[in-house]
Amino acid sequence: MSGVVAPLPASQALRTRRIFVRDLVLPCLIGVHRHERDGRQRVRINLELEVVEGEGELRDRLGDVVCYEALVDGVRRVVGAGHVNLVETLAESIADVCLDDDRVRWAKVRVEKLDVFADAASVGIEIERQNAKG
Repeated sequence: MSGVVAPLPASQALRTRRIFVRDLVLPCLIGVHRHERDGRQRVRINLELEVVEGEGELRDRLGDVVCYEALVDGVRRVVGAGHVNLVETLAESIADVCLDDDRVRWAKVRVEKLDVFADAASVGIEIERQNAKG
């Protein structure tokens, strides 16, 4: 025996798909400085999720998949919920929304503040989180 593990037959392999949201720009109350508390700043949010596919064939029904419209609505609710000091806190809250669906195994969340420095396109953070439920 060579120690090489044979791949599972397609019928037994865990099937996943990637869902993404690219360059969602929203006004956000964010920042620790006094001048950041007086108005909204633009943040750009990118999401990438690994989702376990259901068993059987895809039946072309929205209820059978993780809906990216629901994800975007959830992100909008988080961003609109009030002032947050740190992009790290905002990213964690967004990751929680993404991982709320048990079919989501893993999420990558990037949050960028776009208007902080005149000589930089953005500053921010990217986190990866796994679903503890799965």
